[in-house]
Amino acid sequence: MYNLTSSLFFLLFLVSDTLYVGGILMSKQDQEFSWQAVPKSQRNHFWKTLSVMLGFTFFSASMLAGGTLGVSLTFMEFIGIVLAGNLVLGIYTGALAHIAAKTGLSTHLLAKYAFGAKGSYLPSFLLGFTQVGWFGVGVAMFAIPVAKAMDWNVYLLIIVFGLAMTASAIFGMKSLVILGYIAVPAIAILGGYSMFEGAGSLGGLQGLLDYTPTQSLTAAAALTICIGSFISGGTLTPDFARFSRTSKQAVTATVIAFFLGNSLMFLFGAVGAMAYNLADISEVMFLQGLIIPAIIVLGLNIWTTNDNALYASGLGFANITKISKKFFVIVNGIVGTVFAMWMYNNFVSFLNVLGAAVPSIGAIIIADYFIVKRRNYKPFADMSFKNVNWIAMVAWAIGVAFAQLAPGVTPLNALLGTAVAYIILMLIVPAKESKEMGKINDYTERKIAG
Repeated sequence: MYNLTSSLFFLLFLVSDTLYVGGILMSKQDQEFSWQAVPKSQRNHFWKTLSVMLGFTFFSASMLAGGTLGVSLTFMEFIGIVLAGNLVLGIYTGALAHIAAKTGLSTHLLAKYAFGAKGSYLPSFLLGFTQVGWFGVGVAMFAIPVAKAMDWNVYLLIIVFGLAMTASAIFGMKSLVILGYIAVPAIAILGGYSMFEGAGSLGGLQGLLDYTPTQSLTAAAALTICIGSFISGGTLTPDFARFSRTSKQAVTATVIAFFLGNSLMFLFGAVGAMAYNLADISEVMFLQGLIIPAIIVLGLNIWTTNDNALYASGLGFANITKISKKFFVIVNGIVGTVFAMWMYNNFVSFLNVLGAAVPSIGAIIIADYFIVKRRNYKPFADMSFKNVNWIAMVAWAIGVAFAQLAPGVTPLNALLGTAVAYIILMLIVPAKESKEMGKINDYTERKIAG
């Protein structure tokens, strides 16, 4: 009985930040700072931030998107689209990284300034839900090719791999940093070797330049694929960049990660699709006979991004429920594992939903900080937030609708449309309220005087 009680106590202690023991509330430090700013004393140096951000952008879904672009564009058109798309992502995520480093706050806590205390639940739910989806997609993207190559049971692989990633994600930023140090060089070296082998089969650089696309895409559609492939994850940049010691380090690490990491994933996918009609570098490596390196690259590639996704989703649901992030890391990991195959089979439609609904959240946070509040956020501990800022809610809805209805690049439309709507509404509505309040005060004064 004693051993059972001790085991339950330890489990609760692991996944909780507060406990009731013998009627006394016990608390321990929330080392992930789910509900407060990261203190300066707990900030990381540049290389840890870069490691986490590179690991985050090393994701197989970007290779699939790169494969689609690779067979639909000439090689120079592909390079132009990827550079332009990642420039947009770099500016967007760099702005969020700057805000995070200045305030020490996660995406979900930053949302309170613009959306309100309870209004922030909308961004937290959307971002948390989408990251659980990305986690599920990632688990399936590992299990399916490995099961096919090794003739193993795919569902057993999903369960084992999903639970293993969930277990490591419990340890938060520490595990993300360690995973990044291991995964980033391994993926770059092994994946790079495979890519050069694939390019060689086409005739090297000249073969890539002479490649004739087998499909076609407009520039707007290509940019939508490039930007939309990772704008959901990019919106969660503050969850990781808030641990940076300085704004310069946060922005530099983030921009490098998206230009280097995301561009490399797109290049892996494009060359694989051109040479072998396979976008995923791991499948290319299986075809090249590099079985063990393929499993290593694929596993590490997905593991880093999926742990980041679980970490971020845990912060989101912790903001809503005030229950420990670690608890939701476990719950979300189990949910993502169970629905992994469904998420994988509905990947395209899922990506389209993300491209419209998620960037509007980041656009409002950026517009609120830089333009509406003019970089003057009071310390989080000193703030008294309104429950819901309906202006932010309306602006978000306008941005999502504009992204769907306006021609051009869907994620870019969402960013610009939402930011403009929020700024205009924040200028008009408070001014109108102030004018009406002035009339009321003037009427009251005359009433008293009369």
